[in-house]
Amino acid sequence: MALLSFRVPALSLRAEGRAVHPIKWKAKFGGMDVSEAKRLRALEDENAKLKRMLADAMLDNVALKDLLGKKW
Repeated sequence: MALLSFRVPALSLRAEGRAVHPIKWKAKFGGMDVSEAKRLRALEDENAKLKRMLADAMLDNVALKDLLGKKW
């Protein structure tokens, strides 16, 4: 029987297109049930969406201030 050898990145979990080391994954999700992990993931996704919305609003605010602040 041939022994299969894998490198750590090959075994690591995939999250959002980047490799996650199993130790880091276990530290984050180790003591959780599946439902708790899903809820955490949903909250993290919602938080990321809200951060993007805030950044867009702040950028719009700065653009409006620059536009209104100019003297014609």
